[in-house]
Amino acid sequence: QVQLVESGGGLVQAGGSLRLSCAASGTAFRSYAVGWFRQAPAKEREFVAYIRGFPFSTYDYYTDSLKGRFTISRDNAKNTVYLQMNSLKPEDTAVYYCAADRSFTGSADALAYDYWGQGTQVTVSS
Repeated sequence: QVQLVESGGGLVQAGGSLRLSCAASGTAFRSYAVGWFRQAPAKEREFVAYIRGFPFSTYDYYTDSLKGRFTISRDNAKNTVYLQMNSLKPEDTAVYYCAADRSFTGSADALAYDYWGQGTQVTVSS
């Protein structure tokens, strides 16, 4: 069983930056793909990015609309995955979730993920 805990959310002005963290328990985590998703009020959950598990941890993938502003990375020694968010816009306001897929491959489909965190709120003011 893997437990995921997100942190780093908060209130930021438009144009600002935040770095979200997803800390995990368990030694197998480094081999799992990890994705970030977000859900805004009254909207469907939306894929943000994923990063593959070891030994393919340099491979990442983003939803087209966020490329260039968001960066996913991982530190396997710390069992942590990060989402660096720059040039934030009010439309980025959402609860952000990380999720782990026991395979290393990763997916934009939320159904592919086996474990989910509780989410962290990101609010971007205009």
